[in-house]
Amino acid sequence: MRLKEKVAIVTGAASGIGRATAHKFIKEGARVVAVDINEEGLKETVNTGSKKGKGSLQSLITDVSSSEQVRALVESVASQYGRIDVIFSNAAIMKDGSVINLMEEDWDALFAVNVKGAFLLGKYGIPIMIDSGGGSFIITASVNSFYAESDIAGYCATKGATLQLTRAMAVDHGPDKVRVNCICPGWIETPMSMPYLTENPEGRKFAGKIAPAGRIGQPEDVAAVASFLASDEADFVTGAAYNVDGGWTVGMTRAIALI
Repeated sequence: MRLKEKVAIVTGAASGIGRATAHKFIKEGARVVAVDINEEGLKETVNTGSKKGKGSLQSLITDVSSSEQVRALVESVASQYGRIDVIFSNAAIMKDGSVINLMEEDWDALFAVNVKGAFLLGKYGIPIMIDSGGGSFIITASVNSFYAESDIAGYCATKGATLQLTRAMAVDHGPDKVRVNCICPGWIETPMSMPYLTENPEGRKFAGKIAPAGRIGQPEDVAAVASFLASDEADFVTGAAYNVDGGWTVGMTRAIALI
């Protein structure tokens, strides 16, 4: 019950990492508002998670790239609970392409969701967290914050931006007792990664062997780290980037040469 009675917003909660984290948070006693634009996915998150813990779970459809909707989200949560203790800015999208073949509208969409979404949640959410006595703001970045891959130039750019946004927010709001950290997942078995894991018969085999841990990550692996960062146990942790990648970014295993 490390999050007992803490009020938490989790975006991108209709599936994958967001859903796993919403479920983890309520197991730890939090009062969670799960956020996404996917109404059916949110319903499934609530239906499958509501009885999993001592906390509470509800959903609210919100487009994190919309200033009006994010402000309304924050105001709604603050009005209902009187405080906000944790914000997990996890919503993200993926668009393939190098800078040559990536459509301009796709570039704009990537930054609108992946970067602006975190900015807006901070803009409207952090003042409430300050009034609540402080809290934890967590962003889902990526191993692509450090390590570029081919044909996802826009996505890599947004994840580099979220890493620096994390650091800047940590510096700005540390004196306000708001901690800001990011999590950098590697290959995690989510709807976003499934096309890459399934379109090539060797894709899953490759992803499972590329890291020293020798397996593909699960959403629950990320949720466990998010739970720690959201808790008071991480009171002296801010401006940090936690790689949840099975060791991928420290070096590839020799098994990759055998694929």
